[in-house]
Amino acid sequence: MSKYNNNFKRKLGSSDIEIIPVGLGCMSFSGVYGPSNDANAIKLIQKAIDNGLDALDSSDMYGWGHNEELLGQALSGRREKVTLISKFGQVQNPDGGGNLVDGRPEYVYNACDASLKRLKTEVIDLYLQHRIDPKVQIEETVGAMSELIKQGKVRAIGICEGNADTIRRANATHPLAAVQSEYSLLYREQAEEALEATRNLGISFIAYSPLGRGLLTSNFLGMKNLPENDPHARHPRYAGDNFKHNMQLAEKLAKIAQDKGCTPAQLCIAWLLAQGEDIVTIPGTKKEERLDENMDALNVQLSEEEVTNISAAVPIGSAAGTRYPAGGMKGVHI
Repeated sequence: MSKYNNNFKRKLGSSDIEIIPVGLGCMSFSGVYGPSNDANAIKLIQKAIDNGLDALDSSDMYGWGHNEELLGQALSGRREKVTLISKFGQVQNPDGGGNLVDGRPEYVYNACDASLKRLKTEVIDLYLQHRIDPKVQIEETVGAMSELIKQGKVRAIGICEGNADTIRRANATHPLAAVQSEYSLLYREQAEEALEATRNLGISFIAYSPLGRGLLTSNFLGMKNLPENDPHARHPRYAGDNFKHNMQLAEKLAKIAQDKGCTPAQLCIAWLLAQGEDIVTIPGTKKEERLDENMDALNVQLSEEEVTNISAAVPIGSAAGTRYPAGGMKGVHI
């Protein structure tokens, strides 16, 4: 029996897809934030589905295929219960440097076929271009993605990390169901610029890293320095004085959450969901208790005054450090 009924569901753009607006980001199951056990991951995913979670977010670059293969196993007997989101476009650099990007139509077709095979499914519900390829016109990439819909391999399409102009051009080629970008109380500037464009076009906005890559959870509260060898250390917002500054912001939110009778994570997810019915979040976790905590954010109702006060506690631009190292920042909001 599902813990969450259809009253929570939100529609993705003009598509026929409706999902509960707290999904599960699956990236951490492929070693991004330290080791992960496949058996435990499968168990967590299946329990999440059985409890009513109905949206899973993956990508062909998470573990370079591993993540999709894992979901292919986890979804055995449960595929019809979930909206499956996956992404393409980032490719390994043969020189071992930062990821490359490929948005050529021929790559789109090949990537989709490979993902379908790994996922052990006949259709991907929402297929996203993971990063925009500046060498290929967005119209060419989205045109190829629309062919996948005609072929029955994909139900709906979208893009990730596009700026307002790119979103408009992509949507003019074929209607987008969603745009996925990082969005949280710590990161709002570019997200809200993109959100203005998606809202005008009737496109849903999928917020990834809604908890600031863990900074807005209770995990790090009270810490003055990041624990040694913590995998978050590669992110600028966790580095040195940035971490101390951002923890001060997180502590403000923790106090508001305490007064509200919820956890900091639940407060931050509820704040995002209160921004509009077109917002969906995909927090990631490897822990069952965190999964339940995140899903229970659906039960946290915020008044307009509370939303305003939360926004004021962490003003736009107040976080210290960029959300990616310099190389990664070149590939977002383009």
